[in-house]
Amino acid sequence: MRRQKLTVLVMSVIAIAMLVMSGTALAEEANKGMQGGKDVVAKAAGQLVNINTASVDELTALTGVGKEIAQRIIEYREANGAFKSVEQLQNVKGIGAKILEKNRSRITVGEVAK
Repeated sequence: MRRQKLTVLVMSVIAIAMLVMSGTALAEEANKGMQGGKDVVAKAAGQLVNINTASVDELTALTGVGKEIAQRIIEYREANGAFKSVEQLQNVKGIGAKILEKNRSRITVGEVAK
């Protein structure tokens, strides 16, 4: 009987140790994924993206904006000058009312020279 209790105790300790180690490994993997780039941090922190100065990487942090649309935003900005309002973003092919509304609170044009 005593041997049986000892076996149960040892098995319990082993099971707990395995659970702790697997939880630690999962936490490390999740942490690696979160260090993957500025995009994740920007989205989580809700940082403003200045569409007049943002890079492709910064623009892709916006919901619904991939590298291709981000590049179009930059090309539009270079061809037409600084955006004077957030609404002007809809002049860029691929940016419609839905994408604008999803990102409106995260977009700025900064200070525009008059």
